[in-house]
Amino acid sequence: MDLGNLASLQHFMPEMALAAGVLAIVIIDLIVRDKSPIGAVALIVAAVALIRLGIEPALPGGAWLFHRMLVFDSFAIYFRVLIALAAVVAIWMSMGSEEVKNCDQGEYYAILLASTFAMFLMAESANLLMAYLALEFVSLTSYILTGFLRHNRRSLEAALKYLIYGGVASGTMIYGMSWIFGITGSLDFSVINKALSTPAHLPVLAVFIALVLILTGMGYKVSSVPFHMWAPDVYTGAPIPITTFLAIGSKAAGFALLTRFFFPAISHLAAGGSWTALAGVDWPQLLLFVCIITMTLGNLAALQQTNMKRLLAYSSIAQAGYALMGFVVLSNDGIRAMLFYLFAYYVMDAGAFLVVMIVANSTGREDVEAYRGLAWRGGIVPALALTIFLFSLTGIPLTVGFIGKFYLFAAVIKGQFYILAIVGILNSVVSLYYYLKPIRMMFFEQPRGDEGTVRFEAWNYGLMGVLACATIVFGLYWSPIISFANRSISFFTGPT
Repeated sequence: MDLGNLASLQHFMPEMALAAGVLAIVIIDLIVRDKSPIGAVALIVAAVALIRLGIEPALPGGAWLFHRMLVFDSFAIYFRVLIALAAVVAIWMSMGSEEVKNCDQGEYYAILLASTFAMFLMAESANLLMAYLALEFVSLTSYILTGFLRHNRRSLEAALKYLIYGGVASGTMIYGMSWIFGITGSLDFSVINKALSTPAHLPVLAVFIALVLILTGMGYKVSSVPFHMWAPDVYTGAPIPITTFLAIGSKAAGFALLTRFFFPAISHLAAGGSWTALAGVDWPQLLLFVCIITMTLGNLAALQQTNMKRLLAYSSIAQAGYALMGFVVLSNDGIRAMLFYLFAYYVMDAGAFLVVMIVANSTGREDVEAYRGLAWRGGIVPALALTIFLFSLTGIPLTVGFIGKFYLFAAVIKGQFYILAIVGILNSVVSLYYYLKPIRMMFFEQPRGDEGTVRFEAWNYGLMGVLACATIVFGLYWSPIISFANRSISFFTGPT
């Protein structure tokens, strides 16, 4: 079904809520002197967008929106929910952050909501032009948010590096897209699929080169090797709420676009839920190599880190490698496992960064040494919560991270990628070493006296409690999430 502009609006309400919220915040910022309520307005707007996703009118099978520029299907709904949840957490953290408190509140929250809007478009893109514009929109707003601490040299340096890396990746990606347009004569994902499936002679080498170029831009968004180099500096220099937003929201949007392009756009669904890549175009083997290198480099680089934000940045790179395991299997089981793992990653990574922010609010420090004796200087609750999150990131049983890795490894073994499964297990063992380092610091090291006490923050502790409980609860009862993921592996590709 191809819906026109007016008919598409009823399925575009969450995005319209975000756009209206951006305008409202800009107007409020111009009118009121007291800027403190702006954060609450932004939180309400993000919550409204999330609620609208829950009550969006059903459309069996899906449809194209705005004359095939966007697509409405269960896959898009899943990622929009995940991105909206990421926005809620980022705004909640921003309202309790000492870093953000002295920033221009109106500009900050307006750009944060605008970035969320653009991520929604990335998850819904059904056209290469829309995909590029949405990704660039996300990138531009991310550059601004990264460098929002104008008097912090580290923040400005991170924004500049992010801009340079992003510009190179963006230019490379659009060059690859121009190749695909030249080969197929269309920017529409569905038309591209049909053009590449015709029995006529296909320039295999040209298609492969185009896919590699496109993978540069999309791989940069999910911080996979070798497009990861921006992540450690940006995660370290950005305000902690923005670091969290980039780690969970931007990465989710990147995986949504990556999956929608490499599966329904250039692959074919065969019987039994398996996907078939283009004959002669070995992009699955390329991504298999990228997957192995990404998780290995991320874990090995994290071993030597002394800054918690930088440690979690390299951990985030490794987590992208784990998620790619489900991607390279080329099956619905793999996609389902990837979707579930991205939700698990959202819960545990957001919680870990929240504890980092709580400690930074009290001590002004982000290094691992700041966690020395944390449990014995007023921080027993965040110490326990961080332990839960780090164990979940490792994949320890009774946590949502364990269930996520279980589904990933099950899909990999079912697809007979035994070497990949072994590499993934070995990497999980390696990650246990650096995840245990802050845990040892918090509980088994005595404070020296210069770390400072950790004060109680009801606003942040409330969110931390919710995320810690979710990490355990969904590790014991994960049926609702896996059912949601199972319903979300249906792509709308038009009438068959």
